[in-house]
Amino acid sequence: MKKIWLYLLVLVVLVFWARSVLGQETDERAEDRVDRQALILDIQGPIGPATRDFVTRALETAADSSAALVILRLDTPGGLDASTRDIVKAILSSPVPVASYVAPEGARAASAGTYILLASHVAVMSPATNIGAATPVSIIGGSSKPGGKNPLKPAQDSGSEEGEESGTAEEQDNEAAGSASEDAMSKKVINDAVAYIRGLADLRGRNADWAELAVREADSITSEKALELGVIDFIAENVAELLQKADGMAVEVNDNPVTLETEGLVIERLEPDWRSEFLGVITSPTIAYILLLIGVYGLILEGYNPGAILPGVVGAVCLLMALYAFQMLPVNYAGLALIVLGIILMIAEVMAPSFGALGFGGIIAMVIGSIILIDTDVPGFVVSRPLIGAIAILGSLGLMAIIWFAVRARQRPVVAGREQLIGASGVALETFDGEGNVFVHSERWNATTDKPVRRDQQVVVTGLDGLVLKVSPVHTEEQEQEHV
Repeated sequence: MKKIWLYLLVLVVLVFWARSVLGQETDERAEDRVDRQALILDIQGPIGPATRDFVTRALETAADSSAALVILRLDTPGGLDASTRDIVKAILSSPVPVASYVAPEGARAASAGTYILLASHVAVMSPATNIGAATPVSIIGGSSKPGGKNPLKPAQDSGSEEGEESGTAEEQDNEAAGSASEDAMSKKVINDAVAYIRGLADLRGRNADWAELAVREADSITSEKALELGVIDFIAENVAELLQKADGMAVEVNDNPVTLETEGLVIERLEPDWRSEFLGVITSPTIAYILLLIGVYGLILEGYNPGAILPGVVGAVCLLMALYAFQMLPVNYAGLALIVLGIILMIAEVMAPSFGALGFGGIIAMVIGSIILIDTDVPGFVVSRPLIGAIAILGSLGLMAIIWFAVRARQRPVVAGREQLIGASGVALETFDGEGNVFVHSERWNATTDKPVRRDQQVVVTGLDGLVLKVSPVHTEEQEQEHV
């Protein structure tokens, strides 16, 4: 019996030991499987707040899952400076190596894409792709290039006669001061961008001289030229070739040397979740602009019809989303103020008609504000011009309709108030000569008369003294015959 219990005890110990060993092997295989993953993120189109949110959170996910490599597949014309810098910071602090890959063939990493590519641990391009044109630009303030002309400033007439002055000495001094101020601001912007991109290139051991040229001269080069100049590490036709060529590369991750082991990595593609998709929708300048208008008009309708609830709720929600989007976008607050002023003027036209003076002034202010609302000319981050035109046309038509109704209302006969009673007809409620009661407009009135009035006789109002009507009798043919 003791032997049986001993055998059972040994069997139980062996079972638990086997389970422990198998569990450890399973965990090790699972860890190996996780460690052997490469996460791919597709970055297409302009780089903005939604892209920043997607990339930064994806890098956090890669760190939590202990992925071996993150691949940013780039095809972008550029993007916003703030969003680009946040992405670069996330790459530089990522514990997982990041490879930026300009693909597919025909893609580009222009402007903001150049900064991201140079900041990555591994820089790769497909054949027939290009990189560069990293000069910072703005929709206002003139050219970003030092010494460049202001595109908003008209050129001098080249056909003016010799000796003819183009302006007074004071005007010339003001223009010179303005030009100097613009040049100083342009130099500050350019020099800041140059220092930033050179720092990224030096950090990764890439060609910093060309990086500076991409900023100062907006230089753009092909993938073959980029490889020749040492801007990228290699050219790959697809992700599989990228993983093969990157295997064994020595990179620095958070100041620690790391040798990449990318051969045979399991590729997993990360898609933007609902949050990134939602952020991408509302941070579109056109959508944010529409949300702003819906929000303002919704609150106005709620003010005109208190208790309607729906316009107020929809307006408040849309306005809050618009303000959130504008917080993340490079908004020109002068443009936003002009839009608000335009809406106020159009409301004032409805409340106190000025036959177009307030209304058309509001439309002009709103159109100008809409055009300069977003302070950048990055593709994809400007308000749609056709949308602005459509809203301006609709506003003008609505304003013309209000003016037309106002003019018609002035031409109509008076139907209410003191003036409306003059000339109204009624019936005498009693026979009187001097003072009595009449029935006018379904109401009983005190009345006075200069001529005798009989009961049920038609009368007409000739005047009004306070709340007392002045009436005159109306003699019909039957009443004339009865009188005779």
